[in-house]
Amino acid sequence: MAANGNARAVVLLADGFEEIEAATPADVLRRAGIETIIAGVCGLEARGSRGLIYRADAILETLAGGFDLVVLPGGMPGAANIAASATARALAEKTLANGGRVAAICAAPAVALAAWGLLEGRRATCYPGMETMFPPGAAFVSDQVVEDGNLITSRGPGTALEFALRLASLLAGEETAERLARDMLFR
Repeated sequence: MAANGNARAVVLLADGFEEIEAATPADVLRRAGIETIIAGVCGLEARGSRGLIYRADAILETLAGGFDLVVLPGGMPGAANIAASATARALAEKTLANGGRVAAICAAPAVALAAWGLLEGRRATCYPGMETMFPPGAAFVSDQVVEDGNLITSRGPGTALEFALRLASLLAGEETAERLARDMLFR
């Protein structure tokens, strides 16, 4: 979908998520003026992989959908908990089918997207070593952020800001993303 001021995004949280990989995209997308909902996969609270407890805006199952972007943070077992959610899978598939985007970082591309069959015939990246979980038809790329059509993947906590800025660029435009990068002293 084209960048516009009416874009909607959802960041999924499940116990064991990587805190930086959830908070950074949610923060940057909101700074970009994008309506961003943090959705708990298993409830309103989720404990991150470092023990921080985050409170979601809503429970995933209560959301109607209609998102331009679905973000899957990594972390273990967070990515596995997202992968096990039929609701998360259905949302990702529906978003892609409707021309939206799905973005996953760290373990999530290998653990969730691969398990859901969404990496077949795609270029993607993930946390080092997890590419062994990619299906034979997927091409692992070691870049920090990899965009293949409406699928965006990234490597891990250290790439979360670059990942988030790319998502902001796709939904709010390059000028907005560049302004945010400057304001946050990233560039």
